[in-house]
Amino acid sequence: MAAAPQIVAHPFWFLRHGETDWNAQGLSQGRTDVPLNANGLAQARAAAGMLRDRGIATVVASPLGRAATTARIVADALGLAVELDPDLSEVCFGEQEGRPMGTWYDSWIAGDYTPEGAETFAGLRQRAVGAINRALARPAPVLVVAHGALFRGIRSAMGLEVNVRTPNAVPLFCEPGPSWRLTIPSVPKGGT
Repeated sequence: MAAAPQIVAHPFWFLRHGETDWNAQGLSQGRTDVPLNANGLAQARAAAGMLRDRGIATVVASPLGRAATTARIVADALGLAVELDPDLSEVCFGEQEGRPMGTWYDSWIAGDYTPEGAETFAGLRQRAVGAINRALARPAPVLVVAHGALFRGIRSAMGLEVNVRTPNAVPLFCEPGPSWRLTIPSVPKGGT
């Protein structure tokens, strides 16, 4: 059995997209391209304020609309372009897309159950790590804008607790060391 892929030990920023109506309703989105709602747009603008003056040099995002829109709002505030990587797309949840998040999710992470037509958690982790490592080869510091389940795959590769909900549009600074550390930045002076 091949060893699980590991993330290159470089610090980076991660931002989950802003809220969508399906997030607010507790529905599984997966690859269904649900747009940001008004709250999600406001969250993206607030995240841009939190990420100003952090020296971010590169923004890489999922091409799904909710992540790409969040990334563009932040990148515009930082005077940067957005690079899209299809491997940062959210996991395909197959038959579970559009349905309430349920008890199946824990079994999916454990590898005991994969919804019909869905991607396995192990497959997601491998894809996510490859995408992060490609992003980290770009000029640093890098901001990755993507999705919640995808970040669970990244957390798994970091050796962190996996089944933790990533809040919408809250920047996380991911810092390697003997163990990975995730921190939420304070708002810089003059930020919003």
